[in-house]
Order: sequence, then structure tokens, then C-alpha cells
Amino acid sequence: MPKHLPKIVPSALHARRQVLRIAAAGTLLPLISTAARAGFNFFLNEYTATREELQAQITRRFPITERYAEIFSVTLLEPRLSLDGASNRATLAAQLSISSPLLQPSTVPGRVAVSSALRWDAASLALRLQDPRAEKVELDGVRGRDAQQLQRVGAAVAEQLLQGYALHTFKPEELRVGNKTYQVQGITIGNDAVQVALK
Repeated sequence: MPKHLPKIVPSALHARRQVLRIAAAGTLLPLISTAARAGFNFFLNEYTATREELQAQITRRFPITERYAEIFSVTLLEPRLSLDGASNRATLAAQLSISSPLLQPSTVPGRVAVSSALRWDAASLALRLQDPRAEKVELDGVRGRDAQQLQRVGAAVAEQLLQGYALHTFKPEELRVGNKTYQVQGITIGNDAVQVALK
């Protein structure tokens, strides 16, 4: 070892490693804390749910099925969420399937798009669809009066299925920091995310 370099004894080396570990822990702690509160900004009192996050939650709970007049069975599958900040509405487009022993063939495929406002349900801590409206219903292989009747069935059942549908549900602990429990005071739909104002 060159004479001009100080000799580092094992105890000094160990001390330096301890200092580096503490410094690294101090740097990572805010990142870990931020990750645990992903989506929340308590400085601005708001929660942001991106379209991608909401899409992932919705996809896990589809397909959904409902019967109509004990004759038809309507299924919605492969949902795609879009957000429209200008109209403050969310739209769910989905594949549609209408089945009945009275139909030939017995199952008619198609597509439906339903737009909706959002409301806060304090009892279940959920953002829910409010007054969904079927904007478009398309069916494959059906024409004329039969197509019109089945479109009405598809629209009615899609609206019924999605009325009050939970777009996002909070856990109680997510709205609690220390001794403070946050309440939701407003919902704003943007083009890429939904923002929930907290107080």
C-alpha cells in the first residue's frame, strides 16, 4: 500500500458502511411512503384514479349478465372505459351478447356503449355510475324490426346492469391518516383520470 494513503482499519470501514446504510434508508423512506399512498395527494386534499387503473379494476369484474322478461339473457364482456372531461362523463363500451331460445341463431352478438355521470356512495365508499345512458347498440346479423326490438332490449339491460356500478371502491384505511378521516366532497372526470376532492 502507498505510504501517502491512510490505512483504513476494519472498525472505521464498518462505521462508514453504517453511515451509508442510514443515508440510503433516509433516501428511500419518502419513496416507500409515497408508494403506499399512490393516487393520494394529501397536500391538495385529492385522490386521482387514472383511466388505466380504473380499467384494470373493471376488467376483473366482467363479464356480467342479466335476464330480461324471463326470455332474454344479456351479457356484457370485454369492457373499455373512456373518460370525457368536457361533458364530465365516463363511457363504458363493451361486447354485447343477447341469448334466447326464441332467436335463430339462439345468440346474437354485438356492441354497446353506455355513458354515465359519477356519484359518491358514502355507505360503501365507492364511486358509482349514475344514470347510465345507452348511446349506441349495434347487433350482428339482425335486420329490420327484429334488430330494433333487440337493440331496445340490449340498451335497457345494459343501463340496468350499469346503474350504480362501482367504478372504484376505497378501503376505510385508505381515507384515514392518523386521527383524521377524509370525506369526499366532489368528483371531477378528466380526459385521462378521475379526481376525487377530499376534506
